[in-house]
Amino acid sequence: MTSPDTSSLDDARALLAEFPVVDGHNDLPWALREKAGYDIDRLDIAADQTGSLHTDIARLRAGGVGAQFWSVYVRTDLTGDAAVSATLEQVDCVEQLLTRYPADLRRALTAADMEAARAEGRIASLMGAEGGHSINNSLATLRALHALGVRYMTLTHNDNIAWADSATDEPGVGGLSAFGHEVVREMNRSGMLVDLSHVAATTMRAALDTSVAPVIFSHSSARAVCDHPRNIPDDVLERLPANGGVAMATFVPKFVLQAAVDWTAAADENMRAHGFHHLDTTPEAMKVHAAFEESTPRPVATAATVADHLDHMREVAGVDHIGIGGDYDGTAFTPDGLDDVAGYPNLIAELLARGWSKPDLAKLTWRNAVRVLGAAEDVARDEQSRRGPSNATLQQLDG
Repeated sequence: MTSPDTSSLDDARALLAEFPVVDGHNDLPWALREKAGYDIDRLDIAADQTGSLHTDIARLRAGGVGAQFWSVYVRTDLTGDAAVSATLEQVDCVEQLLTRYPADLRRALTAADMEAARAEGRIASLMGAEGGHSINNSLATLRALHALGVRYMTLTHNDNIAWADSATDEPGVGGLSAFGHEVVREMNRSGMLVDLSHVAATTMRAALDTSVAPVIFSHSSARAVCDHPRNIPDDVLERLPANGGVAMATFVPKFVLQAAVDWTAAADENMRAHGFHHLDTTPEAMKVHAAFEESTPRPVATAATVADHLDHMREVAGVDHIGIGGDYDGTAFTPDGLDDVAGYPNLIAELLARGWSKPDLAKLTWRNAVRVLGAAEDVARDEQSRRGPSNATLQQLDG
C-alpha cells in the first residue's frame, strides 16, 4: 500500500491521543490458550510479541487503542458444559491479564469506566463472549457471564445453535427461535449487548425486531462492498439509526476484499486436507498456510480496503452508528498497513485523506461505542424496574 504521509499520520495520532480506538473484538485470550496454554510468562505481552501475536502492550499504545473488548471465544466443537467451562477459562485469562498489567489495563464494566480509563491513560478492558453455545441454552449462565464482566455476546459463531442461525451455516430456525428471542430480551434486561456479527441476516433482522437496546456488530463489514455472508446487508445497516446500534468494521481480508473470498475458501480446504481446523493459527498450522500462500499468492487487502467499507457504512447507517473491530489474533492474515494492533493510525490517516472530519472520526473511534454501552445500561435499569429475571428454558419455549 501507499504509506500515509508523515503529516497525515501525525494528525491521526493526535486525534487518537484524544479519542482513542474502542476496538470491538480481539482474540488474544484464545491465542494465549492455543499457543501457550494460558502461560503468560511464555507469551508476556509486556514484551514485543511480533511474530507470535498481533497484540502486545507497546503496540496497543502505538496503535492508539483506548478500549478493547477482549473476546472470550470458544470454538463450536466445544459444546454443552464443556463450552461453558472453556468460556470461564477465557474469562479467567482476561482476569489474569488485568492483574498482571494494572498500569496499562483497567477493568471496565460500564461506559463511565471506559471514560475513567481514558482519563487515566489506561486501556479500558471489557469482555465479549463469541457464540451462544457459550451459555449452553441457559439464561442463568448468561446472567452469570454478565456478573463476571462479559458485556456482549455474539449470538452465534460459525455454526448454528439450537435457537439462532449462523451466517455460515444452512438455515435452521429461520433466524431466532422463541427461546432465541427470549435470550435477546434477557440480554436487554441484564445490560449485555446483543452482538450480531457471525449471525445470518435473518437472525440480524429478528434480533432487531426484538431488542429494545442498541445492538452491535463487533467485527463485521459491508456486504454491498464485499459479498460475504459474514458482512451486513444494507437493509440491516439502514435499521441501525432507529435501533441506536453500532456496526464495527472488521479488517479480516476474506471479509473485506472480494478477491480474497475465493482464495480463502481454497486455503481453508487445504488446511482441512492437512488435518487442521481452518481457523488454527498455531505455528504448525501457519506453516501449512505459508506453503499454500507460496504456491498460490493471496490477494492483499489494505487500509484503503477497510476505508471503502467504512465509507459505505457511514453513507448507509450514518456516522453515529459505525465503529472498528479488527479481529486481531483471531485471523491468520491481516491487511497491508493494518498488520497488527499498532496499525490503527494508518486507517485514520486514510480516512482523513478522504475528507473525514475530526468530529466524525472521534465518533468512529470512541464516542459511538461508549454511547452504545451506556444506552444498554439505561435500558437494563428500566427493564429491571419492570420485571425480574427469566427462567424460561429451551424446551419450554421451543418444544
